[in-house]
Amino acid sequence: MPAEEDELVEDFGVHIGRAMGWPPMAGRAAALLMLSEKPLTLAQLQEGLDASKGSVSETTRLLIVNGTVERFKEPGSRQFVYRWRDDAWIGCLQHQLGQTAELLKLAERGHERGASFDTAQRARLTDMRDYYRFMVRGLEDLLAAYTKQQQGK
Repeated sequence: MPAEEDELVEDFGVHIGRAMGWPPMAGRAAALLMLSEKPLTLAQLQEGLDASKGSVSETTRLLIVNGTVERFKEPGSRQFVYRWRDDAWIGCLQHQLGQTAELLKLAERGHERGASFDTAQRARLTDMRDYYRFMVRGLEDLLAAYTKQQQGK
């Protein structure tokens, strides 16, 4: 791998890992897959990351859940491969929206159950509900706008 790619992979490991709360390995794996011209096998990822099979398997699972990577079998192959999704940033936004929508459900249940609580507690539960309503609407709007932008390319 060229030195520039090595540096970028390490940079992703530090910065994406920190920003997303991921281990550095996940950021490095994201970079490897984003920069790869072809899908990579688990063994290729292990070699590229100098990591164990278990660690790479856990890392790819994290990237799949976060909407940026997909796992599939190429025609005629029995082996799974991993690749950066063409719509990875849409997948990432969908994941963020899904997480935030789950927190909204929690906030709404808390708000309903807290009807008999004192004024300060009710106010905090109302603030939480209102915040997550705001966030879900905002993420839905962002996802729609970004999807539309990407389709217009």
